[in-house]
Amino acid sequence: MKDVLAVITQYRQERNWTEYQPAERSGLPQSTISSWYRKNMVPTIPSLEKICFAFGITLSQLFAQGESTVSLTETQQELLRRWSRLNVEQQNIIFALIYKM
Repeated sequence: MKDVLAVITQYRQERNWTEYQPAERSGLPQSTISSWYRKNMVPTIPSLEKICFAFGITLSQLFAQGESTVSLTETQQELLRRWSRLNVEQQNIIFALIYKM
């Protein structure tokens, strides 16, 4: 079985995020995320979905072995990288713009 906490840590470090940022972007309390590490717990699926949303990835990408299960163009990858750096308010603004199109 894949070490989910190690994968979450990897995604966080790739983005140069503090331990607080995944909590802030996912809507989960930081204490919840901290307890996963302290108690070596596997997060629930709803919690993992929120974490994946914060990172701009899918659950299948989180659990993928080796290469990504989704093939994205370089432009799509860049879009996701930039999206993951936005705060919730900025993401809502982008969604509002997209819905207007």
